[in-house]
Amino acid sequence: GSAMPLLSVPKEVAVGTAMLGVAFVTGMLAGKRRPPGRKRYPSLLFGTPSGMMGKNSPLRRYILDHSLREHPILKKLRLLTADLPWGRMMVSCEQAQLMANLVKLIKAKKVIEVGVFTGYNALNMALVLPDNGRVVACDINEDYAKVGKPLWKEAGVDHKIDLRIKPAIQTLDELLANGEAETFDFAFIDADKENYNEYYEKCLRLIKKGGIIAIDNVFWNGKVLNPRKGDLAAQTIHRLNEKLLRDARVNISMLPMGDGVTLAFKL
Repeated sequence: GSAMPLLSVPKEVAVGTAMLGVAFVTGMLAGKRRPPGRKRYPSLLFGTPSGMMGKNSPLRRYILDHSLREHPILKKLRLLTADLPWGRMMVSCEQAQLMANLVKLIKAKKVIEVGVFTGYNALNMALVLPDNGRVVACDINEDYAKVGKPLWKEAGVDHKIDLRIKPAIQTLDELLANGEAETFDFAFIDADKENYNEYYEKCLRLIKKGGIIAIDNVFWNGKVLNPRKGDLAAQTIHRLNEKLLRDARVNISMLPMGDGVTLAFKL
């Protein structure tokens, strides 16, 4: 579906947004002026000094040291993935842990993952699913998935991961055609950015009410702040971010974790 016009947003949301705007303007007027030359966006994390949340920053190291509870086989797969040329494509480990915690919290049994890579996140979620749970894992590159497959088996959860090597839109359409609409509990989207809106719309049809869709890379390395004309990925993500803000079918939270992740809770 297309983004909803602002006037069609529920009255409570519109009023709340207006109040936030008043509070923001009041705060700006009451506060000190921005020093000359200071950047408008010193950090993507409000209140956090620029650079504090970089990949190798002391603060991120502190977060990992004080919150990460990583299964030994997950760590093994993470280290194997890090050695690959495109290892940076892997979801951040603290973000994957949050996804697994959400899956466990809502007592999910059926999960969709759009974009598997080596399967670190698929493994993370499979580990918390019940024995009859299932992750439908969609990707077009089996070579990377082969890195994780032996470790899925070593962890004893390979029977929970249904890897489908074909365009994800095709897999999602097959699930819908098979009568599986509104039977999934959770979806994680982290694949080609140009198709993000299609992935979101199809996952929204597949997810139950009360289910969650997690959308990764919603910051796109900060490029969503000013998407360039030729950057289709940044433009697509920015448009989806704007659409989600006004999408009355879901409640959302955009989190400054990894490269940004939005959680959409289906109403």
